[in-house]
Amino acid sequence: MKRFFTFKAFTLFYLVTLAALTALPLTGQNYSLIERTDLRRYDNGKYTGLVSREVRSFIVAKNDSPTLSSSTSSGEKLYEGNFYVLEKTKRNTMNVKRPLNKAIPSAFKILADGDMIMIEDNGYPTFRSFPSFTDKTIQPGDSWNAYALRSCDPLNKNVFTIMPLYIQYTYLKDDIFYGEEVYVLQAKWATRFTGGSDEYPYDPDLIKATGSHTATMNISKKTKNALVVRDSVDETFFYSDGKQVNFKGTISLFTEYPPRINSSDIIKKLSSQKDLSITKTNAGLMLTLSDLKFKSDSAELLPGQTGLLDSIAQALKPLDKTQFLIEGHTASTGNEKGEMELSLERACTIARELSARGVKEEQIICKGSGSHKPSADNSTPEGRAKNRRVEITILE
Repeated sequence: MKRFFTFKAFTLFYLVTLAALTALPLTGQNYSLIERTDLRRYDNGKYTGLVSREVRSFIVAKNDSPTLSSSTSSGEKLYEGNFYVLEKTKRNTMNVKRPLNKAIPSAFKILADGDMIMIEDNGYPTFRSFPSFTDKTIQPGDSWNAYALRSCDPLNKNVFTIMPLYIQYTYLKDDIFYGEEVYVLQAKWATRFTGGSDEYPYDPDLIKATGSHTATMNISKKTKNALVVRDSVDETFFYSDGKQVNFKGTISLFTEYPPRINSSDIIKKLSSQKDLSITKTNAGLMLTLSDLKFKSDSAELLPGQTGLLDSIAQALKPLDKTQFLIEGHTASTGNEKGEMELSLERACTIARELSARGVKEEQIICKGSGSHKPSADNSTPEGRAKNRRVEITILE
């Protein structure tokens, strides 16, 4: 699959005029945003291992969303995403096994000038309004400056600090990248954090951060897309308890467009299954399992679900390059926290069942929505029964 960032159209010749860049496709199609890090970690000067981290997401255009469309105006684009993090620390060849993928929701809009504004912010995406370009005519060797934001959580506390960035960009040269003619750009900035303010969220235990970044971007002459952004990192975070954590290594950014699926083939394979409805959504083909039998207030499946899950697994297994979002839903009982937890647990149960039947675990994202997305009236027993469901979306 082709990997790239896409930015607004601009004229490219030996002298090049660059406009604002966004990490969104010009066509508005769905896409996966990828961030990969390979960093050597040092705690108080002592090497503690290689942190390999991958943040993946699936981003869906949501300008027709009745709940979010009021947040946008002319020229703006609205997106919702589900992010998930894969991370392991390697030391002495020992790996820490990751848990089943669990979705982290996000919603944001892109303004007409390319700036990103967060609507639902749980720390992702980590780079915002980056990269960004001048509207002046430039040639190789010329530089310009722009602001951006970065969200970081070095100790995985689920407490994110938003750091403003002041970045210097330079148009370096023309080159060939994997057989494709490209423009090569460089971005450099310093990590300079000296305590939080009311302007952005921050970790109160983080008192200072210093360091440097140098990123190189290869931009296709043919498509005007950035094929890859690779950032070399050396930065240190200082905490109120005296702990110092240093990271050295690389962060790579790119996107992937999902493969097209044969929807009619999927529908044909599953059309005979009762208690299963199939609908086309913005995110992809959705399979709704409306009558799964779980133990009361439990994520444990009762006997008798094997046939349906066998059929679904057989339909999904050939799609080995596709991601699947499994989303659990509950009826409304007044216990919002419990509903969210139960809906996620039930989604993970179905994920494990499909994984046991041959669907690759790394293709699956689990999400719990509790009672926030009812499909029927919660005031009746029939409506509550319909709201207790699991949805599997084949993301495309």
